[in-house]
Amino acid sequence: VNMAADQERFHQILISLLSSDNEIRTQAEKTYNDLPTETRVLLLLNVIQNVPQREEERQMATVLLRRLFSSEFSEFYPKIPPESQQELKRRVLSILQTEQSDNLRRKSCEVVAEMARNLIDEEGNNSWPEFLEFLFQCANSNSPILKESALRMFASVPGVFGNQQIQHLDLIKQMLQQSLVDSTSYNVRFQAVKAVCAFIMLHEKEDQIHKFFKELLAPIIQVIAESVDKNEDDSLLKCLIDLAESAPKFLRSQLDSIMQMCLKVMSNEDMENSWKHLALETLVTLSETAPAMVRKEANQYIPLLIPLVLNLMTDLDDNPEWSVSDEIIEDDNESNNVVAESALDRLACGLGGKTILPQVISNIPPMLSNPNWKYRHAALMAISAVGEGCFKQMETMLPQIMDGVLNYLQDQHPRVRYAACNAIGQMSTDFAPSFEKKFHTKVIPGLLMVLEDDQNPRVQAHAGAALVNFSEDCPKPILIQYLDEIMAKLEAILSAKFNELVEKGTKLVLEQVVTTIASVADTSEEQFMAYYDRLMPCLKYIIQNANTAELKMLRGKTIECVSLIGLAVGREKFMRDATEIMDLLLKTHAEGELPDDDPQTSYLISAWARICKILGKQFQQYLPLVIGPVMRMASLKPEVALMDNEDMDEVSGGDEWQFVSLGEQQNFGIRTAGIEDKASACDMLVCYALALKEGFADYAEPVVKLMVPMLKFYFHDGVRTAAAQSLPCLLDCAKVKGTTFLQGMWDYICPELLKAIETEPETDVRHEHMFSLAKCIETLGKGCMNEELLKELLRILDVLLKQHFERATERLNKRKDEDYDEIVEEQLEDEDNDDNYTLGKIADVLHALFVTYKEEFYSYFDLIVVHFIKMIGSDQPWSDRQWGLCVFDDVIEFGGPACVKYQQYFLRPIIEGVSDKNAAVRQAAAYGCGTLAINGGPAFAATCAEALPRLAEMINDPESRSEENINPTENAISAVTKILQHNNSNINVDEILPHWLSWLPVWEDTDEAPYVYGYLCHLIETNNSIILGPNSSNIPRLIALIAEAFYRDAIPVENPVALRMTNIVRQIQGSGEMFQICISQLTSEQQVALHDVLSSPNK
Repeated sequence: VNMAADQERFHQILISLLSSDNEIRTQAEKTYNDLPTETRVLLLLNVIQNVPQREEERQMATVLLRRLFSSEFSEFYPKIPPESQQELKRRVLSILQTEQSDNLRRKSCEVVAEMARNLIDEEGNNSWPEFLEFLFQCANSNSPILKESALRMFASVPGVFGNQQIQHLDLIKQMLQQSLVDSTSYNVRFQAVKAVCAFIMLHEKEDQIHKFFKELLAPIIQVIAESVDKNEDDSLLKCLIDLAESAPKFLRSQLDSIMQMCLKVMSNEDMENSWKHLALETLVTLSETAPAMVRKEANQYIPLLIPLVLNLMTDLDDNPEWSVSDEIIEDDNESNNVVAESALDRLACGLGGKTILPQVISNIPPMLSNPNWKYRHAALMAISAVGEGCFKQMETMLPQIMDGVLNYLQDQHPRVRYAACNAIGQMSTDFAPSFEKKFHTKVIPGLLMVLEDDQNPRVQAHAGAALVNFSEDCPKPILIQYLDEIMAKLEAILSAKFNELVEKGTKLVLEQVVTTIASVADTSEEQFMAYYDRLMPCLKYIIQNANTAELKMLRGKTIECVSLIGLAVGREKFMRDATEIMDLLLKTHAEGELPDDDPQTSYLISAWARICKILGKQFQQYLPLVIGPVMRMASLKPEVALMDNEDMDEVSGGDEWQFVSLGEQQNFGIRTAGIEDKASACDMLVCYALALKEGFADYAEPVVKLMVPMLKFYFHDGVRTAAAQSLPCLLDCAKVKGTTFLQGMWDYICPELLKAIETEPETDVRHEHMFSLAKCIETLGKGCMNEELLKELLRILDVLLKQHFERATERLNKRKDEDYDEIVEEQLEDEDNDDNYTLGKIADVLHALFVTYKEEFYSYFDLIVVHFIKMIGSDQPWSDRQWGLCVFDDVIEFGGPACVKYQQYFLRPIIEGVSDKNAAVRQAAAYGCGTLAINGGPAFAATCAEALPRLAEMINDPESRSEENINPTENAISAVTKILQHNNSNINVDEILPHWLSWLPVWEDTDEAPYVYGYLCHLIETNNSIILGPNSSNIPRLIALIAEAFYRDAIPVENPVALRMTNIVRQIQGSGEMFQICISQLTSEQQVALHDVLSSPNK
């Protein structure tokens, strides 16, 4: 009786949970959650198996039971006695033997599968063998309904066989194979495709499994094609996309059928757009994940695909209001033209320009001459879309492309003019700065002409946006030629649109013109001074008065504009307005906190940082007022959630959420609103620390506590990068707080930074982390790393170096792959470059340790030295040899004579490296010879003598001063200098000096030039007869050398060697006639350079 009463009460709870009244539902949820878990399980099972009960209530019970198993199984199940566990398993299995509707059965399968998932432990032991038996029984039964249920459950938990899977592999394959060709039921075939796909996805990297299941692929594609013809449920096409994403090579044998099926869907006029999009997505995904395979096996289909994509791009609304609207209404992401444009961009990036550009180029001319504006629009948007992927091929064709595009700035249809602006703006970015250098004479006047289009604000604003892209990357000397013309136009528009805002409330073009002015100022720098006084009053007025909600964006952009103008014209000019502008900006926050989504916030935060750069230390007075909002924005914690597929479908309609699938029904979601602003705020904190130094010391502790945890903020690369960049700056700021404070900060930073280096998923961000660590070590100096930390760091470097060699082997294997082609080679070379960069960062960290710990670091270096010995082997790639030599250069430079313990490893590679074919290797080897001369001591005198003829040969090579070779050559000249000056016991200095003098001047490598000119000064100051020549006849040549060095800025003015050079010139100046002879033999540039140095007061 009691049980029946409980069940009745529970029935009432279920009814309330289904209520449309929020309050009733909330109360029911509370009552439901207050029940003990085991009671809920029992009551829910009773409802599900109670056939007379309402369908809606039984379905609700299955949903609740699955959720309960998903979230609470591990808490309640182990606590119930074994016989209750057995009973539960039996009852859950019996759900599927109860009479059910299709919908209820589907949900019941999910309940059983969820329980099965929970009964496999981490070692793969399945503690529910009855389920596996049941699965095979269902699959082999004569009932299509039971077969379908078995396949559904297997698709939901494809790993259900755990560590028994290998024994059952034949049975699994047989079950799936029979189901795929089951002639009695389409539903069984349909579910079989889902099951195979789930199984392959679970084993996406396991080639053996792919090979074993390969023969199932043909029937899979047949069933998918069948589902396309039925046009009812698109989930099999989605499965195909998942396979294309995760296991594209598995699809190889059926690539033809896949291409044909997808092209058929795309060219079928009666097919719904969503199906066309899925077919297109399948082909685009394959082109991204297995481009070489598509190029090799399916190249013949690309000429059929591109016209279909371009055709989708012509599907635009004929809305006469579009170009006169004052609001930018973004196209729907699901619309044909947006989907197709994105697909074209991805196809170009995936398959490469050689494959895609010829197809685009052959289709575009007829579209551009089509009387229907939609075709002209699509053609221009296509040019914008393929620039990134077809970069190399398009670059050579830009003149012809631009001849076409520029005409359409005058097209009769506003949206075509808009598309022409779009293409120009995109190419300005994609092909910068060569685009700006080649086309400024046509592009700037063209865009200024479209900026006059007052009748069509959307077009007018887009011309302004294209001018932003153009001026951002335009070399300053080019933009300055047009500055008066550009600014006359922009000031006129600013004035007219300001009046329009007051009269009509329209603001779109005004917002854009403010941004365009900011961009022009940013590039023009001090040349913008001429427009400052006219512009600033109007901009300040906008900041002061644009206070309503709809004007927030305008105010934000004006704030950005004012701060960029300030940065351009410099402190002196901006100073008069700085206080007033800061007060205006601070007033925004004084009136109450801005909400996180207020567009002004990010503009304000960036503007404060720019003004800080302009004012320097004087900004400190504002710091207490601005730090709060910046810290708050940087501290933003995004909303995250774990959701199953159903929950995800409910929220993923908007752009606000992004999801990562964790497999088996689980998805990790993050709400992306505000994350960009968070990244920007983190960057600004770095700016403050850099600009204010010790003035930021009081904030070092709270900022470091904010930044260190953000090294693990995996939702945004920029946040982690800013966190890493901030650390050395913060340590530098905190030095004034004393060593105890500083050490406390470092104790907090160091372990977390080391962890971040090891676990960082993005190579570029890891480089930032490593650079940050190197800077921190250099900032803090000796003693900052104790033995434990050093060993941990060396362990991580050891892992990174092992991975480096593993990746090199992987690339060798990829070069043997069946789909290997020249475009794959280009990608492998890019990977080589990334690896090369990683080695550079490892070298940075080691450099910091050698600089700090000198010879004491040797015992730690020994833990990884074997990698560097391998790297300098003659059989290694040049980049390995280069970085290996750089590290041994540090071993010598900072370890001094003690480096002799490693000489058996580095001597031959350094000497032979001087004659290497690769310039970077020669430079590292030449530097090594020089540092051996200075730091190695007398033990290396013979090595220095042996290196001399090789160094001379490099310097005397006819090509030694070419752009590629000049740095290695100057390092070689510097190395000879160091040998002559510091390690000359085994050579005849007098014999070499005339050659040495003939190799001067040097100017390119400003690190090495002071050694060379310092030695020259020493020889002149000690009256060396070989250098001065008989009767001092070489003096004009020596003065010319010094003048050339100053003309080419070879020596920083503040370097003591520059002062010695100037004093030598002054001495000769005092001799009257001789000096006039010297001057008369100089070029005009050398004369000016010498005059500047002699008349400069700090000399």
